Amino acid sequence: MVILLVQFSTATPFAKAATAYTEPTHLPPNIVFIFTDDLGYGDIASYGAADIKTPSIDQIGEDGVRFTQFYAISPVCTPSRAGFLTGRYPVRMGIHHVFYATSVDGMPESELTIAEALRDSGYQTGMVGKWHLGHRDRFMPLNQGFDEFAGMPYSNDMVPYPFIKGTEIVDRNIDQTQLTRRLTEEATSFINANRDNPFFLYVAHAMPHVPLYSSERFSGVSARGAYGDAVEEIDWSVGEIRRALEDNGILDNTLLVFSSDNGPWRIMGDDGGSAGTLRGGKGTTFEGGMRVPTLVMFPNTIPANRVVEEPATMLDWFPTFMHFAGIEKPVGKELDGDDIHALLTGEGSQQPAPREIAYYLKGEIGAYRKGDWKLKLPFSNPLPIPDFLFPVLSPESVVGIRSHDMLLFNLKDDPSESRNLIDEHPEKVQELLQSIADWESGLGELPANITERDFYISPTVVAWLKLLAKIAASSLLILVLLSILTGFLIGRRRRRD
Repeated sequence: MVILLVQFSTATPFAKAATAYTEPTHLPPNIVFIFTDDLGYGDIASYGAADIKTPSIDQIGEDGVRFTQFYAISPVCTPSRAGFLTGRYPVRMGIHHVFYATSVDGMPESELTIAEALRDSGYQTGMVGKWHLGHRDRFMPLNQGFDEFAGMPYSNDMVPYPFIKGTEIVDRNIDQTQLTRRLTEEATSFINANRDNPFFLYVAHAMPHVPLYSSERFSGVSARGAYGDAVEEIDWSVGEIRRALEDNGILDNTLLVFSSDNGPWRIMGDDGGSAGTLRGGKGTTFEGGMRVPTLVMFPNTIPANRVVEEPATMLDWFPTFMHFAGIEKPVGKELDGDDIHALLTGEGSQQPAPREIAYYLKGEIGAYRKGDWKLKLPFSNPLPIPDFLFPVLSPESVVGIRSHDMLLFNLKDDPSESRNLIDEHPEKVQELLQSIADWESGLGELPANITERDFYISPTVVAWLKLLAKIAASSLLILVLLSILTGFLIGRRRRRD
């Protein structure tokens, strides 16, 4: 397979919607956004993980805020990243799933990214790590608002898997055991080089996406096995990035965010992470698929050691970053996120009405939240697994796969989505169905899906094959046991006769 990368051009960046710059009354803050891949809600110590040590990540929350209801905007990575960078639901761009190494499309050049808005206002912009928004020249970071790029075009289970700096492939065969360290070095180098300028640094780790890797220093250190090792090395990386900010004397003027692109890949078993007490995981619109650990600090601006329990989403970062940078919202692009600076600073809620969130999967709404209430629309299992086999299979790997009818939950009382209240509150069901209809009608005409899935042998395919093998083995075991029992009963009857 040949990677679909071409040399980067030096042409003028594509025309985007304009942004108006307002001269801030203080030095514009630096913004560092650290993204992990498939990190679950239950994989950070401050979110309940007892078997993974994450002191550096937890320290962000101790020095700032920890969200308990922060949502990725998709349960899979490409649309999640597109939503973060644009502040817009990915269906507005035709991004429904993920791009592959064989994909020819990418996030439309007409979209305005956080990086473009900040760069147009005097920020130096850098991106380190996993891009995954199209690997053709025109879709890559240098044509989407970033001045510098060092990283990978897509997920670490896709081949070929090159490391790119600027416009050049510098490594066609990445040693993934050294990847977290390599990304950390690139991030700290960017900070050191830009300490005298306001900058936006987007660090997107490859881990803990399957396949899992960690360096020799972190191999075997975690009580959670290879997954925990990868997370603990990311925690080390967070500490190194923070140390670089401190050493350069700019930590006090830096907004630092840590989060995940979606929930854990639970079908991968021990290698897939944990959603804690939440239901479901990556690829589902249950809470475990889209509610992610999120911690934020900004010394002297965001009060320390606070817990924010109001819901917020990845779409909110675009308008919030614009607020802190003193930049007007972009003209010509409708943002779906809210400015949540008041939630961060403790000034109060930014929500005059109950927050509404659409949970999209494969371009369709799978669930809808309004205030504390969430309506989960019917789901049909792509594999017709009989209910009697579910107890035989691992609950961790099949949660969210079982088919279900419409479900209604009160997330305030039941964040684990264990009690279906649809019979008790039919009026709430009708209210939420109307909200969904209103939301969809307000979107207008949407572009066609540009992320049609290609056949690709990835860990997902392997996991499904393993699941099918497990079902077959379980069925065979049941048949053998039934045969033995039948033979025993027949023999016993013959002896009796």
